[in-house]
Amino acid sequence: MKLRTPILLSASLLATGLAAAPTDDPHGEKTGGETTVFATGRNAFSFPAANLGDAERTRFVIGNSFFKRNWVQAPASTKARDGLGPHFIARSCGGCHVNDGRGAPPKPGDQPVSLLMRLSVPGVGAHGGVVPEPTYGYQFNNFAVQGVKPEGKVDIRIEEIAGKFSDGGAYTLVKPHYSFRDLGYGPMAKNTLVSPRVAPQIIGVGLLEAIPEAEILRNAVDQSAAKGPIKGVPNRVWDALAGKTMLGRFGWKANVATIAHQTAGAFNGDIGITSPVFPEEGCTSTQKDCLDAPKGSQGKSPEIDEKTLGDVVFYQATLAPPARRNVGDKVVQRGQKLFAEAQCAVCHRPSYVTGAAPNPALSSSALAGQRIHPYTDLLLHDMGEALADGRPDGQANGRQWKTPPLWGVGLIKDVNGHNRLLHDGRARGVLEAILWHGGEADDSRKAVLKLDKAAREALVKFVEAL
Repeated sequence: MKLRTPILLSASLLATGLAAAPTDDPHGEKTGGETTVFATGRNAFSFPAANLGDAERTRFVIGNSFFKRNWVQAPASTKARDGLGPHFIARSCGGCHVNDGRGAPPKPGDQPVSLLMRLSVPGVGAHGGVVPEPTYGYQFNNFAVQGVKPEGKVDIRIEEIAGKFSDGGAYTLVKPHYSFRDLGYGPMAKNTLVSPRVAPQIIGVGLLEAIPEAEILRNAVDQSAAKGPIKGVPNRVWDALAGKTMLGRFGWKANVATIAHQTAGAFNGDIGITSPVFPEEGCTSTQKDCLDAPKGSQGKSPEIDEKTLGDVVFYQATLAPPARRNVGDKVVQRGQKLFAEAQCAVCHRPSYVTGAAPNPALSSSALAGQRIHPYTDLLLHDMGEALADGRPDGQANGRQWKTPPLWGVGLIKDVNGHNRLLHDGRARGVLEAILWHGGEADDSRKAVLKLDKAAREALVKFVEAL
């Protein structure tokens, strides 16, 4: 095990490689302050915050177990882990977030697992949320337990879009088009709105949750006062645990306020596991076989108890961001300058100091007071028609997406074996992701189009070093 920060972990959590030696770069190597781990390789996203105490490391390992182990159909002898479905897209949290990393679109002929389809119809639902599609609900689930019909299958057709940089260099983008077939419960409503969402890497989410709300709102105020088209806005969404509307921080449209709500919602929507937060299965009135399917542990409800759910939330909250790499490299430093010149750092704000964890029972005091470098403003931005899904979510409209954090982007290929980016994984790497930018970010895209090959490579190398 090659780590510059000693930690105690189960044998399966091993990292390889070392980050570069410290330099005088103002942001340094420690992306997560004292929580940072110096790790690369397949398990780079799977380490606990480096400053956790022994008792918290034990809780981390317990949460990791329930995050990565498969749930099974009820009734089963494994009562602590039965209750899968009736409909689902994955059998575990780790089925979508493989190695705590990022999902990708399916290979041709396969059904998506870590790419889900949000569904709704026009209108405003409970607490200002969306209105579910009447037959298939909030999410399309293409798998089911025995005795229950899957909701159907997803087809993805790819359109290639060719373009050129100002220096004549050619590029090709791939645009996905989605459709459904073999629908198990009849046709969808004609006005159904669909939004594809790929599973993001989950490093550092507890640190993002600990950023003071005032700092995120200040991003919006500063952008509103500045010249130019970049005008981010916050999302406000209902949090089921707090029982109130809160600032959205998570999800591709900042449509979730807390890690706890996100986790309970994913257990319910993605795996079909009920909890004290979401105690009802996601079956609609049309889906009779779903409603009649056996519940976990011989009918117990909820299927995951409050303590276990809390351990899974704690596990995610304390996953450490890995250190930056190659900070002393001259090409990386040139890319950092180009990143700022193209106004990328306006939305991808580099740094914050975290406050206290909003829910101490589900997080750690070790996350407080850390100088972190996630490269996000956690605001919604109009990204143009090319990326629009046409589906509102809370206060987000159909052209807006939250600025995703960039820390760890360069390690996705090590962890997950691919470099697919953006909300549906359409971009095959950093440069393609930039070229999809439009709307408020169109000037930044045009600036990158004018760069020569060496400059483009420097920009990408900087982002991949974060």
